Amino acid sequence: MLIVVVLALGVLYALPNLYPDDPAIQISGSSSTQTISEAELDRARNALAGAGIEVKGTEVGSNGRSGLIRLVSQSQQLPAQDVIRRELGQDYVVAQNLAPTTPDWLRSIGAGPMKLGLDLSGGVHFLLEVDMDRAVTNRVNVYESEVRSLLRSERIRYRSLPNQGNTLQFGFETDEQLNRARGVIAAQYNQFQLTEASREGLEVLRLTLTDAEMAEIREYSLRQNLTTVRNRVNELGVAEPLVQRQGANRIVVELPGVQDTAEAKRILGKTANLEFRLAAEPNAPRATVETFEFRGGEGRPPAEVERSIILTGDQVTDAQSNFDENGRPQVNIRLDGHGGELMTRATRNNIGRGMAVLFIEQRQISREVEKEVDGQMQTVEVPAFVEEKSIISLATIQSTLGNQFRITGLDSPAEASELALLLRAGGLAAPMYFVEERTIGPSLGAENIAKGVTATQVGFLAVLVFMVIVYKAFGIIAGVALSLNLVLLLALMSLLGATLTLPGIAGIVLTLGMAVDANVLIFSRIKEEISSGVSVQRALHEGFDKAFSAILDGNLTTLLVGVILFAMGSGPVKGFAVTLSLGIITSMFSAIMVTRAMVNLSVGGRDIKKLWL
Repeated sequence: MLIVVVLALGVLYALPNLYPDDPAIQISGSSSTQTISEAELDRARNALAGAGIEVKGTEVGSNGRSGLIRLVSQSQQLPAQDVIRRELGQDYVVAQNLAPTTPDWLRSIGAGPMKLGLDLSGGVHFLLEVDMDRAVTNRVNVYESEVRSLLRSERIRYRSLPNQGNTLQFGFETDEQLNRARGVIAAQYNQFQLTEASREGLEVLRLTLTDAEMAEIREYSLRQNLTTVRNRVNELGVAEPLVQRQGANRIVVELPGVQDTAEAKRILGKTANLEFRLAAEPNAPRATVETFEFRGGEGRPPAEVERSIILTGDQVTDAQSNFDENGRPQVNIRLDGHGGELMTRATRNNIGRGMAVLFIEQRQISREVEKEVDGQMQTVEVPAFVEEKSIISLATIQSTLGNQFRITGLDSPAEASELALLLRAGGLAAPMYFVEERTIGPSLGAENIAKGVTATQVGFLAVLVFMVIVYKAFGIIAGVALSLNLVLLLALMSLLGATLTLPGIAGIVLTLGMAVDANVLIFSRIKEEISSGVSVQRALHEGFDKAFSAILDGNLTTLLVGVILFAMGSGPVKGFAVTLSLGIITSMFSAIMVTRAMVNLSVGGRDIKKLWL
């Protein structure tokens, strides 16, 4: 009964692999709260029809935040994506995807096909470019806020002047004030070259970032974005991803077997951060305050907050979304030591004042510019960013805050969950835009993949022929067990969500050859027992029992090697280790239990004088 149940489940969970995915285009909103309706899908479908691209079907996601358009041919994915992107505009994320065709009754029990690696049916490939100019600007803004705080703490009167690129400017009324400011700034910061100038009756101190600091900012921005992208990929739960730098300002991301490329694209490229600022006091100078709208509107008038920043989302070490006592979404924040110190210092002396939490989002847009191409001026689209800041929370400080607190005022649980994910994964040091996006086909070509499948079939037939020639009827039993082993292996890989790669197919071929090792040991032992003169039934019993220890030892050592390969290897090595390790587990079951059950059912308990072995 155990064997029947296991085999039935194996067939059930291996069955979805017979249903290939449809090439598709997935549409979602640029914001986590934006919904997709049939109207958007109809617009996209009509645009595709006008472009001569055949559509197989459309569907709206269960959560209403995404839509799927199934295509007939995979070769039409890229042109279809371009057509839909032009039709819907910048407010939608349009990405290539593969739509499952597994029947609903299989999906209802958690059955799905294996994830295939980039070298088989692909996944998605992104090439992201870091906006280094923006990285420098962001760092200059941070330095500006810090220098202002330093001058105020030293009680040095100054006047803020507009920045010039990577140069900060501060005006002073007297030489004495300028010299004092120069001394305290030089003692705290070695990132600037300090120069002096006169302007409109003021003594101006100019702080210009050094070349070494500029190089360090660029290098840090790329490393920080690389770490953040890796963390976000891990949050997405993608199997065997590839995330690596390319050149001085680019990052390559390959996501094999990804199911939601639109969501992946939106999360990977999104720049979300927080700023914590005090609410502006009445009659505060206009130069020291800024005005922002509330996120989502809510019919509330804009609010004024101080320009000085208490801290940003970079100091967040953990963020979890849940619900407050009234059932509204919130995000629980934990800060690092420095962030907790800044928050304590700011709130200790401002109890009773308001503190605003600003949500910062940078959306990628396309702008048309005139550019010379092949000696002629042409209008081309170039990527650009629009920064949007809005208030998500403005609450009165009731007591001194430390390194743990919560953010409320979010529109939906989805928005709270996404904000927590982005903060938990780490903020981007600078915005990134997608310079290349494509679905990866078989990297070794369809011919090599077909050869891999053929190798599996030839290996299986060669083993079966050998077993039948050497062990006759028992060889047929071993062949049946080997077939069931392959079904169980596919089912286990599908159930665990393992990624099948081309080296993984090599692991399957090797597993098929190794799986009959146990049967060879058992059948050879049975032959030896019969040759020594014992009865057939006794020989069968001794053959299975006495061969078990050798089978167990041999498979455990191989399994140990497979685990080490998986733990220490990467890429193709891991794909090979997965199929090898899982194949050993399934072969132990099929070669010992299934084979013994079939032998017992066919000749067990009978008065047989001679075996056809």
